[in-house]
Amino acid sequence: MTIHETDTDITIIGGGPVGLYLAIRLLNAGISCTVLEKNSTIDPHSKSLGIHPVSLNLFDHCGLTPAFLNQGLKIRSGIAFWNRDRIGKITFDNLPGEHRYILSLPQWRTEKILSDKVNKLKSDCLLRGAEVTEIQDNNEDRVQVAYKKNGANCRISSQFVVGCDGKTGFLRDALDIPFHGKSYPDTYIMGDYTDNTSFGHDAAVYLHEEGLIECFPLPDGQRRWVVKTDEYIREPQSKQLEKFIQHRLGHSLDGCRNSMVSSFGVQHFLAEQFHHGRCLLAGDAAHIVSPIGGQGMNLGWLDAEETFSVIQKALTLPEKYPVLFRQYSSERKKIARQVARRAELNMHLGRKESSSAFYRGLVSLMLNTPLSGLFAKIFTMHGLGKWPV
Repeated sequence: MTIHETDTDITIIGGGPVGLYLAIRLLNAGISCTVLEKNSTIDPHSKSLGIHPVSLNLFDHCGLTPAFLNQGLKIRSGIAFWNRDRIGKITFDNLPGEHRYILSLPQWRTEKILSDKVNKLKSDCLLRGAEVTEIQDNNEDRVQVAYKKNGANCRISSQFVVGCDGKTGFLRDALDIPFHGKSYPDTYIMGDYTDNTSFGHDAAVYLHEEGLIECFPLPDGQRRWVVKTDEYIREPQSKQLEKFIQHRLGHSLDGCRNSMVSSFGVQHFLAEQFHHGRCLLAGDAAHIVSPIGGQGMNLGWLDAEETFSVIQKALTLPEKYPVLFRQYSSERKKIARQVARRAELNMHLGRKESSSAFYRGLVSLMLNTPLSGLFAKIFTMHGLGKWPV
């Protein structure tokens, strides 16, 4: 049986937003890499959409920001409601740095920008339709990764391997790294519609006695609606989502074109360690946090940036890689736990049991006093690894 063999400095398993960003950082630094992505095309169904200032700061370093700003929509503030009553507004105008906003852009468009950049830097770096089948990391100076592409058996040898292949990906399981966590009882339905609100580029969050409702502006005159449900809806329909919004808010989406509807539950998982031998984990392969607050994809990019830094050092001082990888694992686990706590707070405020006068007063205090500035920074992922919350 013929096996097609190749060689590179770094093998990245997973060509989603995290793996693609890591590839860009490596290629810009002159480090060869290959991205193995099992899907043959980008998934057109929108998932994550919020790009936080901390991520845009990373994009500034590698010339990505202009492409994102050209396609994305800047959310500079969010309006908060208690049931249907407006109780305050959070603004990002006083955030530190240049990017005082959250950029709204559907994930598939984010992946297209990153893929185009990778292909421009090295046309044969991203291999789509490449399904990893085996990894051999015997604590030698190379790692062997076997994969199938177009029916052919292939093998790639590299100094290090990074798993960016998501929560159900290959690498973590192949390395027998335990994945500890749980599923929360919280469930949601969401959908994208043409925008018929008066919010413009503002987001809106309704802390409702029957469950959270959020809506965020999207490019091209669209708006995403997210509604908390009492139970998981296995076959979500747009009419169900519209009925929730009409009932809780008195807002009708009649006549608005629906382009996507889906339902989801919430989980929190954390890998026991983010390294094994000459392999590292980043993004959802290492941790899962609640999507409420939109921090998961951004956390993955922060992982990738730290991975890039660690790999640079390990390639320069190969004998130091075990220590460097252990430090990466320890530090990134702490950050992942902190992001998970912040995401859980966002989720908790949207539950029915948080609809008391106490919570209303607490939220009003956060939005209408100098605390609003701190809340804006926490919401946009500032202070990770530095602040106690």
